[in-house]
Amino acid sequence: MSDLQYLVRQPKGIVENPPLLILLHGYGSNEQDLFSFAEELPDEFLIISAQAPLPMGSGSYAWYSINFDDKNGKFSDLKQAKDSIDKIAVFIDQIKTKYNTNPDKTFLLGFSQGAILSYSLSFFYPNKVQNVIALSGYVNDELLPETISKDIQTEYYGSHGSVDQVLPIEWARRNKPFLENLGFNYEYSEYPVGHGVAPQNFYSFKKWIEKRL
Repeated sequence: MSDLQYLVRQPKGIVENPPLLILLHGYGSNEQDLFSFAEELPDEFLIISAQAPLPMGSGSYAWYSINFDDKNGKFSDLKQAKDSIDKIAVFIDQIKTKYNTNPDKTFLLGFSQGAILSYSLSFFYPNKVQNVIALSGYVNDELLPETISKDIQTEYYGSHGSVDQVLPIEWARRNKPFLENLGFNYEYSEYPVGHGVAPQNFYSFKKWIEKRL
């Protein structure tokens, strides 16, 4: 059972089996953060913004801890990350059932830590989601299954700020060769911003989503 807290934007108007969009925020944020996109996204969506399970205090949450020490610098708690991936996978199934969403139109949109987990989830749970929108994130090769299924039909959209001071642009640029070598459909763009989403970036991924509805 997944116990993730979440916010909901119901479809506008009657939609029998709505397409589902799940939002995963970044490290140190909360479920309100990406929910600000909801009003601007297609009316037929059921939009769910999930809150990460690890409280950091004063309204901040994380999907997994990022630790700092003198010897290793910055490193991620991979066990917590994998636990969160499993929790999100269960959560997606629960939401699909509870709201009777269209099983062939599940979109997962993550920012930063949420984007890293969105990529990983699509490999650990092939075809649980049909579309991944990964903003300011990268494929973490420490969070991959031993073999990646050749039968994954998921399509990917990635974007990154070219002056991102949190997750270097070089990390994001490795996504394209990695995904395309596996035969996946991946659209990638860069914007002259830091660790955030530029307005033109929003319109770009919105258009990508609309094409797939």
